[in-house]
Amino acid sequence: MYQTDKEGEQLENYTKYKLKSSDELAALLADKDNLFVVACNKCFKEFETIDEPECGEFIEFAAAQGKTVTGSMKVDFLCNKRATEKKLQDAIPEGTEHVVVISCGLGIQTVADLAGKPIVAASDSLNYTGHHGMALTKKTCDACAQCYLNITGGICPIVDCSKSLVNGQCGGAKNGKCEVDGERDCAWEKIYRRLEKQGRLEEFLNQPVQMRDYSKTNFKVINDYVKAIREERFAGYDGGVHPSERKELSEHIALERFPEPKTVVISMSQHLGAPAHPIVEVGDYVKVGQKVGEASAFISAPVHSSVSGTVVAVEPRMHATRGAEVMAVVIESDGKNTLHESVKPNKDYKDLTPDEIIEIVKEAGIVGMGGAGFPTSVKLKPNKPIDAVILNGCECEPLLTADHRVLLEFADDIIYGLQAMLKTVDAEKGIIVIEDNKPDAIELMKAKVADIENIEVEVARTKYPQGAEKTLIKRVTGKSVPRGGLPADVGVVVSNISTVKAISDAIQKGMPLIERVATVTGEKIKKPGNYIVKIGTNVQELIDYCGGTTDDDVLIKMGGPMMGFELKDLNVPMMKGSNGIIAIDTDETQPLECIKCGRCVDVCPMELSPLYFAKLADQEDWLGMKDRNVMDCVECRCCEFICSSKIPLVTKIKAGKNAIRGMK
Repeated sequence: MYQTDKEGEQLENYTKYKLKSSDELAALLADKDNLFVVACNKCFKEFETIDEPECGEFIEFAAAQGKTVTGSMKVDFLCNKRATEKKLQDAIPEGTEHVVVISCGLGIQTVADLAGKPIVAASDSLNYTGHHGMALTKKTCDACAQCYLNITGGICPIVDCSKSLVNGQCGGAKNGKCEVDGERDCAWEKIYRRLEKQGRLEEFLNQPVQMRDYSKTNFKVINDYVKAIREERFAGYDGGVHPSERKELSEHIALERFPEPKTVVISMSQHLGAPAHPIVEVGDYVKVGQKVGEASAFISAPVHSSVSGTVVAVEPRMHATRGAEVMAVVIESDGKNTLHESVKPNKDYKDLTPDEIIEIVKEAGIVGMGGAGFPTSVKLKPNKPIDAVILNGCECEPLLTADHRVLLEFADDIIYGLQAMLKTVDAEKGIIVIEDNKPDAIELMKAKVADIENIEVEVARTKYPQGAEKTLIKRVTGKSVPRGGLPADVGVVVSNISTVKAISDAIQKGMPLIERVATVTGEKIKKPGNYIVKIGTNVQELIDYCGGTTDDDVLIKMGGPMMGFELKDLNVPMMKGSNGIIAIDTDETQPLECIKCGRCVDVCPMELSPLYFAKLADQEDWLGMKDRNVMDCVECRCCEFICSSKIPLVTKIKAGKNAIRGMK
């Protein structure tokens, strides 16, 4: 993290800024008092300490000079204007006359725009040019190592002025625009207006001529890691990333019913909450749709047989996503697919009461099929007023196209299921949200709901994790679910496309959740496709049916590349939440030390600071992780995806969560 000059002599530790010298600071503070101090925790350096020392050093220096410090705050990535604005709001005490900023030029200018008071730049930028990943805006600092922001009211004449004039405007401005670039505001007119507003214009006009000392400059160009995502950083919700979609491998392939499995393994743990309790024994003959596991708690769900045949085992079997054995019912199919007597159509949803619909959904074992597996019957009884039901048709995970095909091939069932949900929760509006990378599905669904007054289709710009419950709500309604809260707290119920299709099947056919649509895809799958798969089907059989993998150097996941679970053992069953099996390249990149680049903070949709979770987890400081709201993490892996040091952040976050849950 150090640079060397041509002779090999060690130069500044590359931390982007350092405090001005004592003589410079004394001169700066000579006629100033009642100071509020804002310090940036340095970025782009090895993450060694949580708080940088400059803030304390300056406060001690100011006290020695007889100055009053009205308060201070330390901020991560100060140049993230949106986040800093939230932190500065109401933070500056009454009686403050000047705001002292300790940061590089980006942070100084950010505070100058927000504070509403004169800014004192207590540091100089060093060894830096170009964009910082957190700046999310135009270049605003040239690292000249002789900061002019004290003189110019927090507007940089070097980068804002096309000619980098440091002593005033050139006289060529017309109507406030630069003569070099007619679309650009004249920087010096902006500087004059700000200085006049602060009552400092006359002081500036009477100051000595400024000279640039180019010998101070020592540039180190930073790669613009986030150039591709900066423009859309705040589209719909904070954060998010744009991984390669790779949906072209399977999005055009119509659904195919997967061949009847000879044996199915029906796990008792296919949902959030308590596992189901087996209610069949070895030797029992069961039929399609027959209940084989009873819900054992309020947050639980029953499970049903997906085939007709004989129970050959009731024993623990390997669970695909838990990495351990859980109780399962193993059924050998007779190939006849004989329906159980309980599988029969119900009345139309219009003739059913909300409680009757909830009971049908509960008995059908329907859970969230987007991954979390929350029992849908519980979600349908929120005990709070609901304004809207949002259907998640985003399918923002790369590679997966299962929900896309469900939208195209079961549109009427989706609408029916949504109408049933609207009646059940007494909501006025249904909103089907589809990302703009699915134009055929958007066109079809818009045509289908054109004459339905209370249902609309909303098109979202493609961004991951658009489909996460809280980000989807923020995108559609502008409301933020409170920390520790539920969607119902903001008057919303969210459901996955495939879940709603399952509700339709339960009402119209009486069929419980015994099968689902899943994508088998990836660069290493020989024959990608989208399949209607019976719950309990063996993953290895799926892969074999698709021609197997192209070579042995392959990573198999259940789910997508971002949130999917690595499968080391393919002898595991498909479950209610198994939306895909992918075969992709392995990644053997070794993790490095955190360099505090801030990219994980930039992309976190929950506005957290994942870099701290990694450091605190290594220290086993679980309370520290809890205090930094780690439980709000949705484990979307945006942070891990963007991490320049390839740190396994989500693994560390999960360890912290588990430790916190185990605390008394």
